[in-house]
Amino acid sequence: MEALLEHFITQSAMYSLVAIALVAFFESLALVGLILPGTVMMAALGALIGSGEVNFWHAWLAGIVGCLLGDWLSFWLGWRFKKPLHRWSFLKKHKGLLDKTEHALHEHSLFTILVGRFVGPTRPLVPMVAGMLDLPIRKFLPPNIIGCLLWPPFYFLPGILAGAAIDIPADMQSSSFKWLLLLTAIVLWLACWLCWRLWRAGKSGSDRLTAYLPRQRLLWLAPGTMVIAIAAVVMLAKHPLMPIYLDILGKVIRGH
Repeated sequence: MEALLEHFITQSAMYSLVAIALVAFFESLALVGLILPGTVMMAALGALIGSGEVNFWHAWLAGIVGCLLGDWLSFWLGWRFKKPLHRWSFLKKHKGLLDKTEHALHEHSLFTILVGRFVGPTRPLVPMVAGMLDLPIRKFLPPNIIGCLLWPPFYFLPGILAGAAIDIPADMQSSSFKWLLLLTAIVLWLACWLCWRLWRAGKSGSDRLTAYLPRQRLLWLAPGTMVIAIAAVVMLAKHPLMPIYLDILGKVIRGH
């Protein structure tokens, strides 16, 4: 997929922006986002941004447009076809997720719409379910717009960090820094995920991972992993190549 995107970019910068808008659109579109590997594709696009092939601000704008169009179309589809959708066999197979989304929208509509944009399984469902529930547009639009503004750079970020690291000259013995950067990113993500599992351990039912990660184990595993992640961040910050890396990231953000 990244090779295909790079081919587009060599043809025209406009193609890359169209690709970003399309990925964001289909990742946000009702139900389609459940089967589309949008997270991987956004990270690949982020790597191209980090390497300087795509302008950060243009990519952000294209992502916002794709998100908004996908969410608004999903909301309209939910509102227009709410009765057939309730009878659709595909949705009946995901009834548990659908019921949880409906309950969350009833209880905390603003929070659910905003946070749901960043959670893979609910991202393509929340706007559609909001339409099915006849949620007033004045309640849907503000958190939806905020979420669509923040989502693209959030999902670009892993790729941007990786792409910027690739641009560090090899003659500067940068391999150790790149491995440390990768290790820090993985451990930090794992620590945040374990903390999230611990936070929701007593608030929701069990799933496939509960047997391996019960609350008692998470009580020491989550904070322990977070300590390791913080130590890795400190080591990374003190690395001699960090100023060069930050300078590359600054040029990416400034669009140079």
